[in-house]
Amino acid sequence: MKRPAPKTPGPALPVLNWFNGLGDNRDIGFAIGVMAILGVLFVPLPPLLLDFGLALSFAVSVLVLMVALWVRKPLEFNSFPTLLLVVTMMRLALSIASSRLVLSQGHTGTDAAGGVIEGIAYFVVGGDFIIGTVIFVILVTVNFIVITKGSTRIAEVSARFSLDAMPGKQMAIDADLGAGAIDEAEARRRRREVEQESGFFGAMDGAAKFVRGDAVASIIITVINIVGGLLIGMLRHDMPVMAALQNYTVLTIGDGLVSQIPALIVSLAAGMIVTKGGTEGAANEAVISQLGGSPRALYMAAAIVFCLGLLPGFPLFIFTLLAAGLAALGWAVSRAAEKAREDAATRELAEARAGKTPPEEPADLLKIDTLRLELGAALIPLIGSPDAALPGKVKSLRNLFASDYGFLLPPVRIKDNAALSAMSYAIIVQGVEAARGELRPASRLVIDPANEAQDIAGERVKEPTFNLNAFWIDPSLVPRAEARGLTVVDGESVVITHMTEVIREHLPEMLTYGATQELIKGLDREYQKLINDIPNPSPVILTQNVLQNLLGERVSIRNLPLIAEALAEAGAASKNLTFITEHVRKRLSSQICKTLEDENGYVRIVALGGQWEGEFAQSARVQGDEVSFLMSPARVQDFVTAARAELAKFAQNDEWPALLVSPEVRPIVRSMIERVSPMTQVISHNEIHRKARLRTVATIGA
Repeated sequence: MKRPAPKTPGPALPVLNWFNGLGDNRDIGFAIGVMAILGVLFVPLPPLLLDFGLALSFAVSVLVLMVALWVRKPLEFNSFPTLLLVVTMMRLALSIASSRLVLSQGHTGTDAAGGVIEGIAYFVVGGDFIIGTVIFVILVTVNFIVITKGSTRIAEVSARFSLDAMPGKQMAIDADLGAGAIDEAEARRRRREVEQESGFFGAMDGAAKFVRGDAVASIIITVINIVGGLLIGMLRHDMPVMAALQNYTVLTIGDGLVSQIPALIVSLAAGMIVTKGGTEGAANEAVISQLGGSPRALYMAAAIVFCLGLLPGFPLFIFTLLAAGLAALGWAVSRAAEKAREDAATRELAEARAGKTPPEEPADLLKIDTLRLELGAALIPLIGSPDAALPGKVKSLRNLFASDYGFLLPPVRIKDNAALSAMSYAIIVQGVEAARGELRPASRLVIDPANEAQDIAGERVKEPTFNLNAFWIDPSLVPRAEARGLTVVDGESVVITHMTEVIREHLPEMLTYGATQELIKGLDREYQKLINDIPNPSPVILTQNVLQNLLGERVSIRNLPLIAEALAEAGAASKNLTFITEHVRKRLSSQICKTLEDENGYVRIVALGGQWEGEFAQSARVQGDEVSFLMSPARVQDFVTAARAELAKFAQNDEWPALLVSPEVRPIVRSMIERVSPMTQVISHNEIHRKARLRTVATIGA
């Protein structure tokens, strides 16, 4: 079948193309419009063009008000200050043009300045210049004293508060970004919004002065037109006083009203924009939902309005109608709220039956979460209730580790697991369960290492983090336990403490290749180049391995620029990972010693006895940057036993002095100690900063 030939475009197509052409040159059109406004200040306008300009002023003012009514938040109309300046300038230009016509042609009659001014003069005030003067003064008073003055004050205060709150908002955005609540793109958007908000309210503070100045200018122009018109009419055109007064005053008042009505509309729009504040939604949504949100208030208002109608002389019929309307509105609001509650209950029931967790995609099943917290069925309220504190506390862990170790943890995924017992939780690291514990959501855990509180009723358990003696009690018994000096914590704190220790233990595993790249990208360009120029097949892998070694010994990597310098220094001389790590630790000596200082500023150390020093020195064989260690397993076991016995004396009091050894054997001694006392820091003489003050608290003998 032969396809029909396409129809030739009709004459409407060139018109559409013309409009599209205008759209492509909006900037030129706007510039021409502004120049036209400036031209009106100096070029006389015929009455027809003046009528068109005044009608345009009305149209633009109404459009601005409608946009202000429907805008959801002030920043969506952030061009308002600029528009306000243009509209104000347009009104003033038209006032000057109309004044020129009134003064030059006013003697010919009240139609001298066009139909709009004459129409307003007769429609609003009936051509009576006395009534017109009163109405004009009232409108100027309303605009100048009520709306403009209030809007100016609100804009000034909003600008000041917005500027004062800017640092706090920026810090809150950084905190959300650090906690993983938002990503980098969302953080940039919020920062830009905070900056725009501060700039908008600052601009509105200045723009409000335009409206105020416009009102003052209208008063001055009106007075000048009346006085000047009378003088011109009587002296130049020999008009009687009353005739001149009638002509020029009616024209001037009409001109003033034509200017004041759009000014009042724009002032109202400005007031609605600045009073909107932090409320989101169109004006009708915010006002109606809040005024009509309480049925009781509507019923009470209906009763009071009806009682007012019973007062002597008041029109009872009108007040009764209003009271009935308020009561009907209250009933409608009450029914709508009840229906909303029923719908919400229905949705919750449907979600409960269908399962809240959306089905996982097959691709999602292949992904391994770096860090995940799984909860049993009875622990779901810890994350599902409106006032649940656990999600916020879990996110705060990222800030803690970022501050202590210079490493931003990946977001922690929290989910339920039907395979767990109802009151159990599990901490998963890289897809492998790292720890598990149990909670009693409605109870409090009392830590009682010495089992001294046998008289307090509770379920005896082991605290999951440090395996201390503890027991769960009813919240009503908390004051009694605290009076005995015992530590009492809630279930969320138990989970957070357990997670903190698990994360510290598995920090190296969490520093993935991707996380290392992100850390390097966060450096200044010079340091990025320094790392990338390390003569190694994979500088990023080398950096990752060194940082993992540091985190494995709980050394902070916050000073990444210094670490980058040390990497470049050692990487140029050797490819041995242990050698490079030890060089980095040496460069971090000030930081390492500072973290080991006690409250008196001393670095408490446990030294090796002379015999062990000698045996370690004989067993270590240094060949270039390689160190081999030859010691019999029996002597290694003897050393570990002696070290554990000595270190345990301090561990009982939660004290962790560092073990000081020679640089050659530090990595080897650390590998011996980490299994029996992972909290103990092993440092070498090279890592003692020149300003550090040492205090030997014990010696490991033979």
